[in-house]
Amino acid sequence: MKVVLASKNPHKLVEIDEITRKLGIELILQSELGVDIDVEENGTTFEENSLIKAEAVMKATGLPAMADDSGIAVDALNGAPGVYSARYGGDPSLTDHDRKMLLLKNTEHVPDGQRQAQFVCVITMVTPDGEVIQARGEIHGELTREPRGENGFGYDPIFYYPPAGMTTAEMSSEEKHKVSHRGNALKVFYEMLKEKGYADK
Repeated sequence: MKVVLASKNPHKLVEIDEITRKLGIELILQSELGVDIDVEENGTTFEENSLIKAEAVMKATGLPAMADDSGIAVDALNGAPGVYSARYGGDPSLTDHDRKMLLLKNTEHVPDGQRQAQFVCVITMVTPDGEVIQARGEIHGELTREPRGENGFGYDPIFYYPPAGMTTAEMSSEEKHKVSHRGNALKVFYEMLKEKGYADK
């Protein structure tokens, strides 16, 4: 099954493709089809933003489109940065490293034992015939005090996953896929695909 991925993030493509390949889904980047659109992610939830992106790329390509909206939600910050994770700090010149260091700075007052956080991922697929399939996945952990690990991307180096005793940036990609928010969302997504008859049962 060919599906267009509504994303320009190469890290996200690699991570999603490593999982979807095993599910019989062939992902195509929107740029491979000559589609270069900037979708305004003006939703207030991961579900809304994921749907907005998938619908826009489906309409632009005429093919089934999949979008992922994800981020980190910190309990002590009332769920922030949440849907604004990729734009945290409000300055487009900030790098991934800048944003994670800003998050550590903004939580330095939060004591150990109260640094709980969740990675959240919502995956949405929209088809030209109007079908919408949406799945949510989460992983629960806590913020570290400093970055640890070289794998993953984004906030992975500061997200500690207690059952593994390491950050998600210290995990191998295989270890991470088994427990990650994106991996969990894709598992639910695949089951929904099977129910709808879009995937091999």
